[in-house]
Amino acid sequence: MSIKKQLALFFVLLIIYALLAFATVLWQLDQLATGQPLSPELAAMPRWLLGLANAALVFVIYGVCGLIGFWFARKLGLPGIFRENGTMRDWVWLPLAIGVVVGIAMVIGDRAMAIIGNWRGFAHPPFPFSILASASAGIGEEIMFRMFVLGLWAFLLDLILRRWHATGVALWIANIIAALAFAAGHLPAAMMLVGVTTPDALPPVVLIELFWFIGSCRDS
Repeated sequence: MSIKKQLALFFVLLIIYALLAFATVLWQLDQLATGQPLSPELAAMPRWLLGLANAALVFVIYGVCGLIGFWFARKLGLPGIFRENGTMRDWVWLPLAIGVVVGIAMVIGDRAMAIIGNWRGFAHPPFPFSILASASAGIGEEIMFRMFVLGLWAFLLDLILRRWHATGVALWIANIIAALAFAAGHLPAAMMLVGVTTPDALPPVVLIELFWFIGSCRDS
């Protein structure tokens, strides 16, 4: 029953993410295509069809990665999707409080980096696209980086370190790798926002914000 509950919650979150991906294309395709015009073939397709294709890709790719990550978690003795012996404090109030604090810290940090680096800072999507973007990131990035990337590296490192009973060390190293991968995953968006074509052309303050501030906030 424990595994069934875990997987049921995972698929609920996955379906929500797929619906958000559909809604994003259906209502905000123009913002997504800013700076990168759609090909004539895609532009001629109905938005609902593009939205369905996007939702299907999200469901399949993130579903497979999430299930693999869940398998890694079970092999490592981790709770999986949620800690079943927890309370409302563990499931709702503590994550909510941490999320609010980290969110405020990221906003303040972004403004501080903009002042230090003398640039406009990262652009934020307009409302209501910002709600879709935040909700999508909150599910998709956790599945990809916290479940799959962290789980993969923790599993591989544990194979090496288990003889020294160092699973905790493997998890710490894997968490750092996942945080760095999370930050690196934002490089294409940062390049587009700054208007450069290669990562080495990004201003140092942008790289610092990506790999130190954003990466460390995700690591929390």
